[in-house]
Amino acid sequence: MTPRRKRIAIALGGVAVVGAATALVLNAFQSNLVFFYTPTQIAAKEAPGGRTFRLGGLVVEGSVKRDGVNVSFEVTDTAKTVPVQFAGILPDLFKEGKGVVAQGQLENGVFQAKEVLAKHDENYMPPEAAEALKNAAIANQKAATTLVPTK
Repeated sequence: MTPRRKRIAIALGGVAVVGAATALVLNAFQSNLVFFYTPTQIAAKEAPGGRTFRLGGLVVEGSVKRDGVNVSFEVTDTAKTVPVQFAGILPDLFKEGKGVVAQGQLENGVFQAKEVLAKHDENYMPPEAAEALKNAAIANQKAATTLVPTK
């Protein structure tokens, strides 16, 4: 083998190693990527089926039902509501009417949460959830003004 062919073989081997490493990193990144969706987006079928994602909004008043460690409740963005089921211990700050972010998958119209996070004080809300609640409130106002009959 000539020195030129050795250099080409080494260069091609290096490119192959870098390519394989890049593919592994991108695959790991893709499998750990979790998107955030609101109840309105879930109702519009924008959420992925069979993939883990985050659901955020407010816990509907009177919707929390406990059966041992199994808990069911509803999350709303004031426009749409999604039922949630969770098996485990909820955070101490979890309360009806307060903000919540749940991570899990949507199965047959019910969000099966693997993890539930409650907001940690009165002033904090994830930026995506705050924006979604604001947009839902604006949409509700527009819908209410268009439904008012005129004489």
